[in-house]
Amino acid sequence: MKHHATASVLSARKQTIARHFAKAAEYDQHAHIQQQVCEQLIHRISCQQHDSVLEVGAGTGQLTRLLAQTIDSRHWRINELCAEQAARLQTLLPTATMSIGDAESLHLGDNHSLIISANAIQWFDAPLHFIAQSAARLQSGGQLLVSTFTPNNFLQIRALTGQGLDYPALSAWQQALDETQLERVTLATQRFEVPFSSPYEVLKHMKLTGVSTHQTQPQPSSDGRSFRWTKARLQAFEQDYWQQFSGTDADGQPCVYLTYEILIIDAHLP
Repeated sequence: MKHHATASVLSARKQTIARHFAKAAEYDQHAHIQQQVCEQLIHRISCQQHDSVLEVGAGTGQLTRLLAQTIDSRHWRINELCAEQAARLQTLLPTATMSIGDAESLHLGDNHSLIISANAIQWFDAPLHFIAQSAARLQSGGQLLVSTFTPNNFLQIRALTGQGLDYPALSAWQQALDETQLERVTLATQRFEVPFSSPYEVLKHMKLTGVSTHQTQPQPSSDGRSFRWTKARLQAFEQDYWQQFSGTDADGQPCVYLTYEILIIDAHLP
């Protein structure tokens, strides 16, 4: 197993993110939307035979497993921030070079025929820079295929707590793409309204999928302090959630909704 970086080189913020995902042992059982997105990425791959494939932010291997099942490549390089996932990922693709660490600072090789990333780059310090970085790593005719999220993602959490990641707007992604030589560019969005039996179940779901609304990008609350859950704040959150974002599920039962809005970027280097 080849490790080209370890958690020791991560910034404090990236170490926190890695810890959150290392604790998300039940991720695959709860990340159903993410799994659907991985399947959509697979369907968008334009070629089944590759010289070199780079996957960025492989996580638990949802996409890695599908890649191993559906395409062939002479060379594989798998990047993941969380060192605890390395053994699992290596099992899925035994011949892959593993690059464990921060994709924003690691050397991840050049001349790739496919660079692909599912549900990961929103955690970058500068996600938009990933476009130019990837364009420079592609070989002629190579494909860049990425899924991330729009500013509407988890809109309920943002509305009720003021917390969450800052997702770039579609116009910002388009500008980043326009500044490269990439062509045949597609930006596609898809929205999912996921029902939960209570606001508490929403928070539980987010924790089980490694998402924290405040610890990886702390933002001040209305009193100027870093956001922390208290009993009173949790009670207010639950009440406001029911008032503003409730409905009925497919069985006619009361529920609350959590919005996922996915962005898929598909581009090619001439």
